[in-house]
Amino acid sequence: MGLIDNINKLFDHRIRLGIMSILMVNEEVDFNRLKELLDVTDGNLASHTKTLEKAEYIKIEKSFIGKKPNTRYIVTPSGKMAFKKHIEALEQLIKKQ
Repeated sequence: MGLIDNINKLFDHRIRLGIMSILMVNEEVDFNRLKELLDVTDGNLASHTKTLEKAEYIKIEKSFIGKKPNTRYIVTPSGKMAFKKHIEALEQLIKKQ
């Protein structure tokens, strides 16, 4: 098995890397907070969270707080595992230099 086999292409994009990094240390984060932390547009954030949801790395929960819609993101167990493997692979790659 090669050094880069566990590097996950889904985490290549800096926004998806950011989303996963934030969700790894927070139980859940809502849309506006994620948007603010990553400094991205609504559309950009929505497309990247959809990609991660499709891979089943995050769960998207929609609800209402009063009359305002609220979207929350939660990392899944498989998302945690995939991200940890990705980070470990990067660390191994760095150590080999």
